Amino acid sequence: MLRASTGNFFEDFEVGQRIRHATPRTVTAGDVALYTALYGSRFAVQSSDAFARAIGYPHAPVDDLLVFHVVFGKTVPDISLNAVANLGYAGCRFLHAVYPGDTLSAVSEVIGLKENSNRQTGVVYVRSQGFNQHGTVVLDYVRWVMVRKRDADAPTPAAVVPEVPAALAPDTLGDAAPYLSIGDWDFGLSGSSRRFADYRIGERIDHIDGMTVEEAEHQLATRLYQNTARVHFNQHSEGQGRFGRRLIYGGHVISLARALSFNGLQNAFHVAAINGGRHVGPLFAGETVYCWSEVMDMGELPGRDDLGALRLRTVATKDRPCADFPFTDADNRYDPAVVLDLDYWVLVPR
Repeated sequence: MLRASTGNFFEDFEVGQRIRHATPRTVTAGDVALYTALYGSRFAVQSSDAFARAIGYPHAPVDDLLVFHVVFGKTVPDISLNAVANLGYAGCRFLHAVYPGDTLSAVSEVIGLKENSNRQTGVVYVRSQGFNQHGTVVLDYVRWVMVRKRDADAPTPAAVVPEVPAALAPDTLGDAAPYLSIGDWDFGLSGSSRRFADYRIGERIDHIDGMTVEEAEHQLATRLYQNTARVHFNQHSEGQGRFGRRLIYGGHVISLARALSFNGLQNAFHVAAINGGRHVGPLFAGETVYCWSEVMDMGELPGRDDLGALRLRTVATKDRPCADFPFTDADNRYDPAVVLDLDYWVLVPR
């Protein structure tokens, strides 16, 4: 009798199916320290209890992307254990601050299915939510992932492809940040004097710095999030696959780009939402990540005169610095060096 789970294949999913994911996870100060060790994030609000308390937080909140990783990791054994690739995200909102000591759990609903023409794989669309120990939704997002079929000849239902928003409006960004005492925001300690009004739509920021990914780092990170996808861990199986080596988890790339973006966006302290994102190309250990960001839009937050929202597009590359970087050609095809194209909202003090 087979007692170990082999994970869900494409034909195991049904539209409307609701999955309560196993293993709630209490986020600790140790998780926060490991996250800093892995990515070197330097945003003051998440780095300093004293800084956070001075502007209105009870103490330093957990980095938004660490919350994303923990919730995402809960979903992997049920959604993407047999994935070929994670294809994209949409409508991701960080709705409530998370602090060390909070316990996170996750639930997903299957909202779409579409078999691929090769009949070997299909795309599964899910809406996943992360909850804290009080039942408060802290994170809500849609993702779609290409999943293998167990049997190529297995019948599948008619395709259902859900509509997802191209971008979230600023008035839907939630209230994860308390009303801030901006008069107590120390711009010297935060690393920059730039406020919301100092940015301009259309400006591009080369974040300059690069970070090389080590094999041990991405392995440690993915284990930290309890992400069990074999494409990230099992060299025995992946050595026989199309790349011949383990693939770095896409969220690892997002966190690297976010940490690198500090140089130029020092006061963009909170990721409020992810409008969409594409893991354009694979990243492997030994390659160096660079990134640049474009300010796509600037938004007002209803009832808030302490903060403004910047809509950013951050493009990450491998082994190619981003100064004057032509990331697409005349036919809008990505340069092979591009690994991530992320569209998201951050909050910046006024």
